[in-house]
Amino acid sequence: MNSPEQWDRLMCPTADSSWIAREGGYDPLLERSRAARFAISNGFFGVRGVRAIHRGGRWAATSRTLVAGVFDTAGEEPGIPKLAVAPDWLKVRILLQGEPLIHHVDDEARQERILDMRRGVVIGKGDLSNESAFGVKMRSFHMASLSQRAIGMQIILLEMEQGAIEVTLEASIDAVDVGLLSERSEHGLSVWRTRSSGTRLAVAAAVTLQIDRQLIPFTVCGLSQWSWKWTSTPGQVICLTRMVAMTRAGKDDIDPARAAQEALASAQTLGWPALVAVHERAWQDRWACSEVEVEGDPSAQRALRFALYHLNGAANPADEHVSIAAKALTGDDYHGHVFWDTEIYLLPFYTLTWPEAARALLMYRFNTLAGARQKAASMGWQGALYAWESADTGAETCPLQVVGPDRKLVDVNCGKQEQHISADVAYAVWQYWHATGDDAFLREAGAEILLETARFWASRAKLESDGRCHIRGVIGPDEYHESIDDNAFTNVMARWNIRRAIETAALLRTSWPESWRRLSGQLKIDEAELQRWGRVAETIATGFDSNTGLFEQFAGFFTLEDIDIAAYAGRSVPIDVVLGRERIQRSRIVKQADVVALLALLPEEFPRGSAAANFEYYASRCGHGSSLSRAMHGIVAARLGQSEVALDFFRQTSAIDLDDTHVATEGGVHIASLGGIWMIAVLGFAGVSFAGDHLCLAPALPAAWKSLSFPMQWRGRHLRIEINDASAGVRVTLETGDPLKLAINGELFALSSAEPLVVNSKTQAGVA
Repeated sequence: MNSPEQWDRLMCPTADSSWIAREGGYDPLLERSRAARFAISNGFFGVRGVRAIHRGGRWAATSRTLVAGVFDTAGEEPGIPKLAVAPDWLKVRILLQGEPLIHHVDDEARQERILDMRRGVVIGKGDLSNESAFGVKMRSFHMASLSQRAIGMQIILLEMEQGAIEVTLEASIDAVDVGLLSERSEHGLSVWRTRSSGTRLAVAAAVTLQIDRQLIPFTVCGLSQWSWKWTSTPGQVICLTRMVAMTRAGKDDIDPARAAQEALASAQTLGWPALVAVHERAWQDRWACSEVEVEGDPSAQRALRFALYHLNGAANPADEHVSIAAKALTGDDYHGHVFWDTEIYLLPFYTLTWPEAARALLMYRFNTLAGARQKAASMGWQGALYAWESADTGAETCPLQVVGPDRKLVDVNCGKQEQHISADVAYAVWQYWHATGDDAFLREAGAEILLETARFWASRAKLESDGRCHIRGVIGPDEYHESIDDNAFTNVMARWNIRRAIETAALLRTSWPESWRRLSGQLKIDEAELQRWGRVAETIATGFDSNTGLFEQFAGFFTLEDIDIAAYAGRSVPIDVVLGRERIQRSRIVKQADVVALLALLPEEFPRGSAAANFEYYASRCGHGSSLSRAMHGIVAARLGQSEVALDFFRQTSAIDLDDTHVATEGGVHIASLGGIWMIAVLGFAGVSFAGDHLCLAPALPAAWKSLSFPMQWRGRHLRIEINDASAGVRVTLETGDPLKLAINGELFALSSAEPLVVNSKTQAGVA
């Protein structure tokens, strides 16, 4: 039997409040947003934050479990695969004298929900009562194991306030809203199947109840329900413990039920104290590899920890057939589909702190190449055009219509026209390989992605009478403007993609000739085709004006109506709602970072002196109608030395999920924005970048930040970087790995594990 001391330790959150997200009371208008914020996830399954006891009505449990890779097409939009809702394994109901617990206004002040980000757990406590004012004191705990990803665990502690009360406690696994087909059902084990793909989900569960540390046998009331009934005594302590194991399998794979039962048996043998301990050690390891520490700005520190908590919980390095959706596993907005967000806003974090997770995410793109090839072919082009919205197969899953901000149906052209996705995937592949030196990945998967996406662009860009190659009829990141020609972001990224593919072909020929023979034969690529690609890259229109130093966002952009967006600064709705869809399309107002995003990703493409001009021009015309936008602006502002401007973008990005005024969080956290918070800190304020074969730093902290420190990985090495604003000092420690050279503010230094490298503003020269 477990002791009260063990329970107390379990329910005691981390003492440092910067690791805690806390919510007291109850507000039904904010409950769904808070459920997303307090979600737990381990990359295989996620559970939205939930109140431990089901009370019905507006106090109904908001638990929602989502399992990565389980998509189905059932619902109101036929043909659109959606991430299926898994059975609710956390449901608990209590009756006192036959009356259920209900909402009492007097109970609200004693309700509290705590997300312990350091430990990766949710803790709840409160006083609960029924209509007759019979009550219990409750503490709860639940987690999704980071060390054994199939396992979820729930513990509820109850203390009876009155004696001689008839108590009924029911624990169940609720599948009412699942929508999956039941394939097998027995007590403690269920297997479900999707209608479309035949993917199967098995759930095995074990539930125990202790009263005053004595095990009490349950009465089986159903295949997925456990029930107990007894008469209370004052101060009586009840402990409900539930473990579940969830496993996923394809239609042709072995029965997932056996794997679920084996995972559950292993967890039961380990016992919950040890299960919690290994879970907490796994989180400790993740924090050691990723924690960003800020001195002097508590709100920034809290924002970074919240972002890193969700980022670390979103990935599963063991699964190369799933990626991270726009809401990760914290909600099912966008149906659990994968966008460019993953490669552009998330991969930098994983590449530099968790390369195993980054590799798995890129392998998802490799494993969905067939869908990308099919999409390109269906539209009359060669190579691979990745889906704008991707699910399990890589086929395009973008809906044809959605409800717009004005509640009217809007045609969606992104699935056909937002083609920069292929260059975005290629960009992430190259950045990963460049930062990790994972040659095996490049040979076995990355090179094929680079070559096939380059082949797409070479077929997509058409040579016209002006001697330039043009890409017409696209949508760039700024989705206010559709069916445009020569979007600068798209064209410059396409050119970059083609050049990296040609470089990759040359590298394979030189370093791994057998790999090149195999791959070039498989893809039927010859020297003549590579030369054609090179000509496309040399002649593609970019929209750059050497006189002004500006990239024109797309052909004709500078002729559109120039509206002063500052005149609408006090608006409470998106600018496209204020001005109307038609006028916004005729204006120079942009939805989100477009040329600014290009500046963030490929600063080397901007001739000297033009970066600031482009940032000033486009930042003043951006409506930030996407949660992705401010992060890109923050990175660029920091790199340009505008640290306070960047800090403002950092705070606005942080507020999206942490501020209760943003009800848009109810569909899940904005995982790309959370990745953007890390990017502003590390790629912006610390100035981390890759140039040639060197890791580079160019720090510029905002005034409030006294210091910034973080770990990162670079080509098999583990580094710790510390920036002290007061002394303009940088300290870099090589914790493991071979010596290397790195550039700090443009000067080259040598670093070995013998001693840290310390550089301050008075340093005159580096070590070549």
